[in-house]
Amino acid sequence: MTEAADLRAAFVEGMSRAATFVAVATTDGEGGRDGVTVSSLTSVSADGEQPSLLVCINRQSPAATAILQNRAFCANLLDESQQELANLFAGRSGTERKDRFDRATWEAGALGQPVLSGATAVFECRLATALLWETHHIIVGRVAAVRLSGSGSALLYGQRAYRKAIHLGGDS
Repeated sequence: MTEAADLRAAFVEGMSRAATFVAVATTDGEGGRDGVTVSSLTSVSADGEQPSLLVCINRQSPAATAILQNRAFCANLLDESQQELANLFAGRSGTERKDRFDRATWEAGALGQPVLSGATAVFECRLATALLWETHHIIVGRVAAVRLSGSGSALLYGQRAYRKAIHLGGDS
């Protein structure tokens, strides 16, 4: 392998060891309804004009194009029981992209964005800015609404498998 290929392989392996929560970014509007499973979602700030978060989506994803056109999206943080939903929106279920929402239970949120039922937390956002960085769009949204479920147990992904968090004991 070349030095660049070695660096990429080491990077991918290293990042696989970092457990992260799993979310589905959904959107609806003039650019169409779409959704994609993401593991690169994080808060930017709780302060400022409104809370904000960012999501990274591959530039080839139709969901990224739709979010940019619709100027709004919903970040659905999946519950640990929603592996099937994660696989559906990741394209691992064999379901055609146009039929994914037919296999999911959802409703339109306050901004008209698809809110997935059972998600542990849902953040409806208006697009604030986006930056194309090499292969991915870095999308920042201003949070307009938050819904929380009764379950705080988010689905995790790490070491190339779905995981769940467990309490290790000690002080809470």
